[in-house]
Amino acid sequence: MTNSPDTPIPKTGKQKLWDAAKLILKIVVTSALLYYVFSKVPVEKVKDRLLHANYWWMLAALVTFFISTIISAWRLLSFFKSIDLRLDPRFNFRLYLLGLFYNFLLPGGIGGDGYKIYLLNKRYKLPAKKMFWAILFDRLSGLWAIGFIICALIVFIPQIEVHLAIPGGIFLAGSAIYYFVAYKFFREYTRYFFQAHAKAIMVQTTQVVTIIFVLWGQGFDGKYAPYLLSFLVSALAAVVPITIGGAGARETIFTQLSGVFNMDVGLAVFLSISFYLISLLVALTG
Repeated sequence: MTNSPDTPIPKTGKQKLWDAAKLILKIVVTSALLYYVFSKVPVEKVKDRLLHANYWWMLAALVTFFISTIISAWRLLSFFKSIDLRLDPRFNFRLYLLGLFYNFLLPGGIGGDGYKIYLLNKRYKLPAKKMFWAILFDRLSGLWAIGFIICALIVFIPQIEVHLAIPGGIFLAGSAIYYFVAYKFFREYTRYFFQAHAKAIMVQTTQVVTIIFVLWGQGFDGKYAPYLLSFLVSALAAVVPITIGGAGARETIFTQLSGVFNMDVGLAVFLSISFYLISLLVALTG
């Protein structure tokens, strides 16, 4: 029996060795970044904030993030529908959580997205390439939504002396090019394009609310925009798969931007670590 060209092929010894090397590299990079962060912010400060947090607001943050994962799974369903893969919403949500689990706890291997492609290909016999592009466009919609909210927040950051028309114009032009390329070369995946991107804005908005709840858990009453903007920028950095679940990358971005935006660096790092822990708790349900 021969394998279909779209069927995932078992990994060779060399590929497994490369996976192990990537895992080791991620551990090294994550450790180095966290070492840098905690050389700037004592661990005890972060620990003290965690111990003295208002846990009702932390619970609200956890629930809000969980809601964001429900919307995220719903968004992914839109792209699956584009390729006529009509999954039961409950199965799709379980699959989404399982993907989160794999991203956190198996960072050097197949990864959450790779596992979803493998499982769906095996169960529904759809070309793996189609599912790859559906999942990639799902990710791109999330990045687009982050850019949208960043543009909205820039106006509230006094340190960024730029008229809103400039980032807004760049974003609109980029969005037009993005849609043109998608429609021209990947038309099949644009069947629910606007619907999916509206859901992407909902996802990122609920995650921003998650951060606001964590801030309230610290009794915060200052300016929110710098912390929220830093969170979104750190989310972009965490997309690059060089650390374990984004750990270290987010904290480093928060640490660097705290000096630029006059933020409390201890609170900034606490926000990042809290979001990581909240994400991990939700991922464990997968």
